[in-house]
Amino acid sequence: MIRNRFAPLLIATSGLIVEPTLAEEARQEPSTEELAKAAQNPVANLISIPFQNNTNFGYGPANDKTQNILNIQPVVPIHVAEDWNLITRTIFPLVWQPSFATSDTTFGMGSVTFTAFVSPAKPGEIIWGLGPVATFPATSSAVGSTNTWGLGPSAVALTIQGPWVAGVLVNNVWSVAGAKANNLLIQYFVNYNFGKTGWYLTTSPIITANWEAAANQQWVVPFGAGAGKLVRLGKLPLNINLSAYYNAVQPTIGPQWQLRAQVAVLLPTSIF
Repeated sequence: MIRNRFAPLLIATSGLIVEPTLAEEARQEPSTEELAKAAQNPVANLISIPFQNNTNFGYGPANDKTQNILNIQPVVPIHVAEDWNLITRTIFPLVWQPSFATSDTTFGMGSVTFTAFVSPAKPGEIIWGLGPVATFPATSSAVGSTNTWGLGPSAVALTIQGPWVAGVLVNNVWSVAGAKANNLLIQYFVNYNFGKTGWYLTTSPIITANWEAAANQQWVVPFGAGAGKLVRLGKLPLNINLSAYYNAVQPTIGPQWQLRAQVAVLLPTSIF
């Protein structure tokens, strides 16, 4: 019998730290609401493969270009001990970069980011994860640095209270080889779930700072929101959402605002 590692996490994150028996686990299947909340938890014990497309408008010196970045970001949890999980997240950014001088567009893979969070298998009201984050060179100088290798710390903390899922993820990466880099990322997220319907409202802007840039060119600070829904393709759960963000603070070259669309394939063990 395959042991459902996902069911204990759902019970733990609801505040009832109870280990189900094998017979109970066999009868359990995560509900639509439970899966939606787990998909909003960066350190859930849940395999997922998000495809997140970010279309950036108002980009370039004249703020008249459009940049597109498709992030493929598989999340794989590893059960390393009875009380601990290792949650790995890798982001592969496929970038369509417009030329500032012509109508041409360059395609390539930007800097790949790998994060490994150590997280309690049975968390309390505050769910957390700590670990390293590493970045690797881009495939083309048009879409990122081709010789910068980065390393730094990353942390995430969140809470699930009734229909609410709220938290923050922070990391800072310094270059350890190649061109100099020093970048901060802060992503706070607030989600409100509408029960068994699978619908939810979400805001999860990504604030960044490039500490190597000039003082008035360092920050990107967006504000915005969107909506999503947990749907099922047969027994396969999919998390779909759409949101828009306006960059209230941005470098001269922008972008001015972003449209984000995401489809995430969820793989709880109970579907097998």
